[in-house]
Parts: sequence; structure tokens; C-alpha cells
Amino acid sequence: MARKVRKVNYFAMNVSNRPGQAARVLEVFAQDGVNLLAFTGFPNGRGAQMDFIPENTAEFVAAARRAKLGVKPKKQGFLIQGDDQPGAIADVMMKLAATKINVTAVDAVCAGKGRYGAILWVKAKDVSKAAKTLHAA
Repeated sequence: MARKVRKVNYFAMNVSNRPGQAARVLEVFAQDGVNLLAFTGFPNGRGAQMDFIPENTAEFVAAARRAKLGVKPKKQGFLIQGDDQPGAIADVMMKLAATKINVTAVDAVCAGKGRYGAILWVKAKDVSKAAKTLHAA
């Protein structure tokens, strides 16, 4: 399979940096049947930030509201999937650099069976240009 780049909606949420916070929030979405395409969490100041890329934005927002979770407004990023090979993400980064787009963050991982996946963020002002550069669906 060739590389597939999708422009996706994502949502951020700040929580305290304590054991079980991610488990608590992820369980809410699991019990509500919300499928996440990607999830990442990391320290942010004295707390932590969790980013969610839901398969269905409306279902995610409804579940977050029902659970009274403090999810921030929707933003956009990219989900990248493809055949694993040396330089797979380097190629993506070089294309963005060539068009003067600064990448805010990227997380990439080998998915097994010769596949990889990545989530990538750019500033809001660069989303359209990045989508065009990466031929995002």
C-alpha cells in the first residue's frame, strides 16, 4: 500500500499528571463506543495533555459532553499510514520543509507486518498548505 495521508480532526484535553488519568478518560470513550484512530499523552507544565483523533467527530464530542470532559475546541492534523521502509517519515518531513511548513509535533511508530503510522501537527495557518503538499484526503 502506498502512503495514505488523511486530514483529521483532533481534540486536546488537559488533565492532572497523576496515575490513572488516561485510563479514566479512555474508558469513557470506550464505554460509549467511540473509536479512536490515534491517542497521545504527554507532560504539559505541571499537568498533562492528551490528544485524541476520533474516527467520528460527532460521536466523540457527544461522549465528551455527556461525561463533562474539558475537551478543547476541534483542531486539525494529519494521520499518515503506509508501508514501512527506511526514510518513510523523513520523506514526509522533507516535503513539508521544502514548502517552508514547520511541523509542530510528530509521532511515528512501526505498526508491524511492514506497516507504519504517524500523527502530525502543523500550525492552523499551515493546515491547507500541508494537506496540498502531502496530497491529503
